[in-house]
Amino acid sequence: MLARFKYTRRSRMKLRTIAAAALFAAMGASAQAYTFNGDTTGGPTYNRPFTLLSLSGVGTAVHYAAFTFSVDMSGSYTFNTTTAEYDPFIALHSPSFDPTAGLTNLLALNDDFAGSFSESQFTTALSAGTAYVLINTGYGNADFGAFTTTITGPGNVVAVPEPATWGLMALGMLGVSAAAARRRKQALAA
Repeated sequence: MLARFKYTRRSRMKLRTIAAAALFAAMGASAQAYTFNGDTTGGPTYNRPFTLLSLSGVGTAVHYAAFTFSVDMSGSYTFNTTTAEYDPFIALHSPSFDPTAGLTNLLALNDDFAGSFSESQFTTALSAGTAYVLINTGYGNADFGAFTTTITGPGNVVAVPEPATWGLMALGMLGVSAAAARRRKQALAA
């Protein structure tokens, strides 16, 4: 004889919990994309890598733009840079980038994705909470201009402000604190 299932308040709550967990699991499986635009024109220069183990003999003083970030979920991430202005080259460093030592902390790089002279792309594993620096540059010293980069992976890309930005934020907070203290002092005097 089949037992008859009785829907109780508790069983409905369990079913809702299971359904919500399945929904969140499915949402977590979707890829996140972070896209930004930049320009290497007039940027600092460095001797870019040729491979993970050697520096370039062609790109000895290429202009570059650095993007410092971390991710909130470990996994495989794809980096894609496109431009109509020059032959792009991208390199990933972690946890920091030193333009005087282009091979130090180098994790991945690419030039001419799928034979294209306007696109660079690679896929690599990233760890949550680790600092990374993506370098957008050109193949040769005369390759510079505007670019668009998209980073796609299982988690969110979190941009890390540059030290100058931190300084401006601290200065702004100091100004807000001073204004609040002044208002309190005026309110007490009145």
